[in-house]
Amino acid sequence: MKKVVSVMMAAMMAISLTGCGSSNSTSGTQAAATGTEAAAGAEDKKETAGEAEKEQAAGDFKIGILTATVSQSEEEYRAAESVKEKYGDMIIHQTFPDKAASEQETTISIALSLAADPNVKAIICNTAMEGTAAAMEKVREKRPDILLLAGVPSEAPDVICSAADLVFHPDVANMGTAVAEAAAEMGADTVVHYSFPRHMAQPLNIARHDNMKAKCEELGITFVDGTSPDPMSDAGIAATQQFILEDVPRKVEEYGANTAFFGTNAGQQEPMCKAVYEAKAIYPLPDNPSVFYAFPGALGIEVPEDKKGNVDYMKEQIHAKLAENDMSGRMGAWSAPMHTMFINCAVEYAMAFCNGEITERADLDAFTNIFAEFAGGDVSVRMYTDIESGKSYDNFFVVLGKFITL
Repeated sequence: MKKVVSVMMAAMMAISLTGCGSSNSTSGTQAAATGTEAAAGAEDKKETAGEAEKEQAAGDFKIGILTATVSQSEEEYRAAESVKEKYGDMIIHQTFPDKAASEQETTISIALSLAADPNVKAIICNTAMEGTAAAMEKVREKRPDILLLAGVPSEAPDVICSAADLVFHPDVANMGTAVAEAAAEMGADTVVHYSFPRHMAQPLNIARHDNMKAKCEELGITFVDGTSPDPMSDAGIAATQQFILEDVPRKVEEYGANTAFFGTNAGQQEPMCKAVYEAKAIYPLPDNPSVFYAFPGALGIEVPEDKKGNVDYMKEQIHAKLAENDMSGRMGAWSAPMHTMFINCAVEYAMAFCNGEITERADLDAFTNIFAEFAGGDVSVRMYTDIESGKSYDNFFVVLGKFITL
């Protein structure tokens, strides 16, 4: 695996405001008025500077972003909206149809509408749903100059890699090693891996499981396979969630509180996080390692409208909830939520390419440096090799973010 380590970036930049003191003059009112005018002038200059910064960042180009709707994936939708707020009109944000698999013509139409603007020089699709490859092929026919990026694709590597310039996805296989290492850091002596036969027939899930098991054995941690009901079975997701809520306490009673839990399915995560919290066990990472995923519902965190998509706010709320239950350091995630990181970094990559700072459409080193800077530390990025065929793709990168304890 190729690792590129970046120095830690500053999380925030403080802006200080200097006040004006009044002089001991007989024209105090006049001085106050002058101070008010100066402050107003400074504010106007600050707004003008901010607009200039947006224009400078944008250059003469625009970037299109295509995400899921807010109802399907709030995190990525909010991330795109945040980027648009940051860069203004240089960002055009559209959404995939909710039934993307059966409405691929709609996806093609949306992509072509973005490409119809001659100032659009890059299009980012994240999550790249069914129909993305076909849409990118149509765009390529009309606008071969446009940089096409596809994050977390739903289509096969051969299909999406032939259409997109750069494809990126979480490094599912090596996440198994990362989960075991995180569990060890949190003091686990047992790891329980929940899945079901349908998931365990998928090569990436098998690789993650096997890597997790191997690392646990290396670290002296007991590895336990747990089988939950399949949420796609007749009993549905309710049966899966009920099983997890009941089985986590049983496993903690059997193996002790220093038991870590991981599940391969989205439907398992919220009940698992809740049950682990109540049992004071360990939850190293959700399968989607984001602070926006599972934690709010499981821990009863209400998110005000003005805090939706705010990473720092969510981290603070999780920290507070864990501290209340003497659980600090017993749960974890990535420092930057997956979709938030993918969208922000894809935009920075596209901007650097459009500005001529990156000359290759799929530059592994530049891509890694951008991700490491955004995450604030170690990020692993490598070219993807298909587990079954052994075929490598030089424009498909898989990412492991920086792990943090909460």
